Amino acid sequence: MSNTMRALQISDITPASEAVLSEVPVPAVKPGWVLVRVRGIGMNHSEWELCHDEIRESYITHPIIPGIEGVGEVVDPSDQPFVSGQKVCMLMGGMGRMWDGSYAEYCLVRADHLFAIPEAACKLSWATLAAIPETFFTAWGSLFECLQLKAGDTLLVRAASCGLGYAALQIAHALGVRTIATTHRERYVELLKSFGANEVVLDSGALADTGVKADKVLELSGPKTLADSLGCLNHGGICCDTGILGGQFVLNGFDPIKDIPNGCYLTGFFSNYPTQEVMDHIFAFVAKHGIEPFVAKVFDFDHLIDALAMQDEGGFQGKLVIVNEQ
Repeated sequence: MSNTMRALQISDITPASEAVLSEVPVPAVKPGWVLVRVRGIGMNHSEWELCHDEIRESYITHPIIPGIEGVGEVVDPSDQPFVSGQKVCMLMGGMGRMWDGSYAEYCLVRADHLFAIPEAACKLSWATLAAIPETFFTAWGSLFECLQLKAGDTLLVRAASCGLGYAALQIAHALGVRTIATTHRERYVELLKSFGANEVVLDSGALADTGVKADKVLELSGPKTLADSLGCLNHGGICCDTGILGGQFVLNGFDPIKDIPNGCYLTGFFSNYPTQEVMDHIFAFVAKHGIEPFVAKVFDFDHLIDALAMQDEGGFQGKLVIVNEQ
């Protein structure tokens, strides 16, 4: 094993046109941390935000290797209960912001954010495994911890034509839940149906006025449409605010007394606290139901910059994945 590795390391705003793979030292192992050979990386809008704006915030470590999730094999378990060669996933907890993330050939991972991939899922390809951790953990937590989703519910997924929306639809469909998906683009209607949506509504921004009703609402557009989504709830329903795709980050002029209907509930999901138990449930569920994560394109690690360019350009559906099987 070499003492150096290739990685994307940034110190300032770095669009794809300026990004380069650098040769940097392989991180030194220390107590409480595990060295992982990165085999797959799921790309997220979060890294785009880091490269294009957030890198200048004071809480970001400089320089930093981006990447809030990944899958791979344990190289050195240090003082932790892992074994060399074990398949693992890693996500969140400051990864790619406060400590170096997965856009590298190796990653030193905080042990409390490193999780064994259960045997039932180990047969899946690195590309498939890489598309699961952050996206499915966020969908899972939103649906079950926050929305308490169960068979017989009607679920509305607001702004469903995104990686998280497709994952939520797949999980809900496997559970037998009736789903309503919204999108702004008619060309995504049939695609959403293919991922389990029973009904697709073109979103005008005022769904409550059209009579759309659901027991549970997964709000992925965020504060921009939150009040309207609350108006779509049946009595006793729950709305979970998970995404910010609408581009508005905080609520302005929100009146909880008037905007949350009587007998309805508002919650939110923050994906910073994964556990081994939850990750076990997710991987087992995906394997049991034969769920195929929606991958837009798979890139080899040698072409990581090409993946960044595709992310910068936008216009794709599904998740971009990078694999390194060398």
